[in-house]
Amino acid sequence: MKGDYQDLVDEISALLGAPATLENRDFRLIAFGAHDSDDDLAMDPVRTRSILTRQSTAAVRSWFEGFGIARATGPVRIPAAPEAGVYRGRICLPVRHRGIVQGYVWLLDQEPGKPGPDPAALAAAMEVAQRIGVLLAEEAKAGADLSREFQAVLTAGRGWPQDMAVAALRAALGPGGDGLHAAVCVAPWPGETPATVPGAAAVCVVPLRGGGAGETGDASAAGPAGGLALAVLLRLRSTDALAPALTAVARLMPRAAEPAAAAAAGAGATGSRARAAAGASAGAGSATATGPHRMTAGVADPVRGLAELPAAWEQAVAASRAAVAEPRFGPVAQWSQIGPYRLLASLASDPVDDPAARTLLAPAHRELARTAEVFLDCAGQAGRAAAALGIHRQTLYYRLGRVEQLTGLDLDAGEDRLLLHMALKASRLA
Repeated sequence: MKGDYQDLVDEISALLGAPATLENRDFRLIAFGAHDSDDDLAMDPVRTRSILTRQSTAAVRSWFEGFGIARATGPVRIPAAPEAGVYRGRICLPVRHRGIVQGYVWLLDQEPGKPGPDPAALAAAMEVAQRIGVLLAEEAKAGADLSREFQAVLTAGRGWPQDMAVAALRAALGPGGDGLHAAVCVAPWPGETPATVPGAAAVCVVPLRGGGAGETGDASAAGPAGGLALAVLLRLRSTDALAPALTAVARLMPRAAEPAAAAAAGAGATGSRARAAAGASAGAGSATATGPHRMTAGVADPVRGLAELPAAWEQAVAASRAAVAEPRFGPVAQWSQIGPYRLLASLASDPVDDPAARTLLAPAHRELARTAEVFLDCAGQAGRAAAALGIHRQTLYYRLGRVEQLTGLDLDAGEDRLLLHMALKASRLA
């Protein structure tokens, strides 16, 4: 599909003799034509940022939409505005299908005093834009229509039910089912399935329960604190091109937090509940947002074909849980980057109840548990641990002695350290 878009953008570039750029209606980059001009103005800051980050800012979007491009049915000329970083004027070709705008093709206009594209060439380019509109509309419709098949894959029990669900999704996707995909889990998800997610082959909402996979092998049983999660099957161009997928996921998150806060306020949330709802709205998509209910997203390793999709979903859920446990991973965590939590997520299927750590993990000993975790994170180096905790070494030694008394473990023994470290980390996930 991406190749189709690139071919059509190149066709428009050839028709009009200028490099074209295709963005969807949310101003996210889909394809762009190369330019061989030595003129620095051909790559003004707005076009450069769009290509490098694959999206435009809200301010740029608002400025361009002020020229009526969302309502236009034909080419729209937009003058240069150096103060806004637009050093060259633009020609915008609205990409529509059945009266609904699906995206925009952008071209750099000629400099003042020079003739622009002739009407016949613009008309031919608009015909190509209409073909792009058909593809964008079909892609959006396919993603929405496959929610049932996608959900079946994620919720089916292991064995033949899951195999049949995967086969049904593969048949529905057609040739695209053999391509490269990444599974994404966004949780907790407060609303319905979004109408469109750029680059998605399928989208659905699935229920999640706390802990890991249950005895039935239901992948949807693993998730951050229960509730609902948004599952997204993203198309990829290559295994090392995850940046567009991560951008699309990050932009989903603040949008989803708004209805969560509104719902809490509408239900008469007061006091701490109202503050928690407001915090969820303000903090979504931010690494500074903390707490067990903050929205996070997990991105699995890319898979080719769909046979490994159930395992990829488990990776995505685990990465989302790790992002809740460790804010340092950020609101969007990749499975490949969560380190030991890859193993812990598969082990911590239930709340931690190891007899050695049980007393230490009680609320009354939270500070001692934190001290032990930081000490173990610092590889048992007392100086580093004391500095990280902001305490004197003697205070650290006293606390570690209390930890040994409560757990019965010897922190000089490697296996005892391993057991306690795993218990402390696993308790975050559970």
